[in-house]
Amino acid sequence: MERARGRERAAHIDIIRSAHQYALVRTTIDLDDDLTEKLRRLATKQGASLKTVVNQAIRRGLAAQERPLRRRTPFRVEPFDSAFRTGVDPVKLNQLVDELEIRDGLGGR
Repeated sequence: MERARGRERAAHIDIIRSAHQYALVRTTIDLDDDLTEKLRRLATKQGASLKTVVNQAIRRGLAAQERPLRRRTPFRVEPFDSAFRTGVDPVKLNQLVDELEIRDGLGGR
């Protein structure tokens, strides 16, 4: 927070954009302190003005929102030839053998 005449106030950035040859548009945006600090550090690092860094960040954020979501490739089950008939689960074959042995009284031999 910056101090203005003995009281604290929120940091803000004024952006000036030329809307016409003789007219300027000024917009005041109140930013959180952490964002202001990050933007100032980025501006210093890039050797750019704060206005330029803010405009670039806003453009990137808006562009990211406009991009269509990437389409996922649908899941596809690939069929294959099997020695088993449709509906036979090879994982349960041992269970079937056990049940047949019990039914025929062959268990325990």
